[in-house]
Amino acid sequence: MSKGKSTCEIFVGQKASVSKTITEGDVYSYAGIIGDFNPYHVNHEVGKSTKFGGRIVHGMLVGSFMSTIIGMELPGPGCLYLEQNCAWKAPTMFGDTITMEAEVTHIKTTKDGRGIITLSNKCTNQEGIVVMEGTSKAMAPSKETSVF
Repeated sequence: MSKGKSTCEIFVGQKASVSKTITEGDVYSYAGIIGDFNPYHVNHEVGKSTKFGGRIVHGMLVGSFMSTIIGMELPGPGCLYLEQNCAWKAPTMFGDTITMEAEVTHIKTTKDGRGIITLSNKCTNQEGIVVMEGTSKAMAPSKETSVF
């Protein structure tokens, strides 16, 4: 397993991002996994009749892209995801390309060399509209090991 960044390799202001175009298949797969078949997400006719004018993507599907950043980039493999706080600001529509950005805002080093990393999160669509923002926390692996 590749090793994520330890606390001594992470700095306040460090950033990572991931982008993805959300397809109908993504939404239906997510709905099937979690069991949320709310008509706002899966029923075209209901979606057309809402103030959004179409089906919207599950908010937590959008929020889950923070897991990609934390688990693969910042801190990366070997970290533990501890906390996430999300506020949805606008709907994500089928076909939107979202970009999730994270920035390290605080680092607290533990006695054993691991660190609790606090990140600010912002997710925008292809038009630059913020669809979600919040914070998350992760524990970075120690410098000596790739896992806990």
